[in-house]
Amino acid sequence: MKREMLDPKVDFVFKQIFGSEKHPEILISFLNSVFGSKGTEEEIVSVKIENTDMDKDWEDDKFSRLDIKATANNNTKINIEIQLKNQYNMKRRTLYYWSKLFESQMEEGDPYQKLQKTVTINILNFNYLRENSRYHNTYLLKEKETNEVLTDLQEIHFIELPKLNADRFKSIDEVESKRDKDNLIPWALFLKNPDSEVIRMLEERIKELKEAAEVLELLSHDKKARELYESRQKAIHDQVTNIIGATEEAREEGIKLGEEKGRMKEKIQTAKNLLSMGLDIEKVVKATGLNKEEVEKLK
Repeated sequence: MKREMLDPKVDFVFKQIFGSEKHPEILISFLNSVFGSKGTEEEIVSVKIENTDMDKDWEDDKFSRLDIKATANNNTKINIEIQLKNQYNMKRRTLYYWSKLFESQMEEGDPYQKLQKTVTINILNFNYLRENSRYHNTYLLKEKETNEVLTDLQEIHFIELPKLNADRFKSIDEVESKRDKDNLIPWALFLKNPDSEVIRMLEERIKELKEAAEVLELLSHDKKARELYESRQKAIHDQVTNIIGATEEAREEGIKLGEEKGRMKEKIQTAKNLLSMGLDIEKVVKATGLNKEEVEKLK
């Protein structure tokens, strides 16, 4: 019987899979695939999840963020934030949350040496960066002409799932041929379609992926979890509907305003033409519909 899986891209489900202290190896494997696919030599060996509460405060961004304190194999401490689905003001929002996470390490009197590497990972279910077709982009602070990295303390990732064409990976061999250079592909495919045949086969080769799939399956058959999932889906749908409605209303208002401006411009030009022909102000007012003061200003 086909499994009716919940969508792991929904923040509530994502947090249950990747933000559970019961399954830290899932998050560690995912993070290492994110960093490793961009050539990072550090390997995460342990994680501490800061916001483990599964609150229902869906009106702000808290629920869509996962804050992590990670330790690498060279004992480097890394602050990591994973963010899902924030479609609006993404760049400014990302920089804001990154700066808050970076600043939160310091207390009054602390030396600047205390500041540790801080990473933001944005997982998007829509195309955002129009400059390229890569599904995974990483940004650092660099010198503009030479590309010299100023510091490794700042790192921002964008993972745009729609840019990864799942049709290219119809067999396990096609995935394996790319994993040496990009080990994030299995996780991205899992987030796109956890019930695909390729993911079923990958589960037998990647134990953390199999564990993630098992957690997802348990969630998918848990009545309470499904109720929370459906509530979250409704909240997301309502938010999107409200935004679309407000956008459409603004567009219509803009069109209306534009039409009014166009009509006014036309009246003013007509008034100028009539005045240049020697018509008196009263006749121009009657012909154009402008008031007397507006016509006098044009004379």
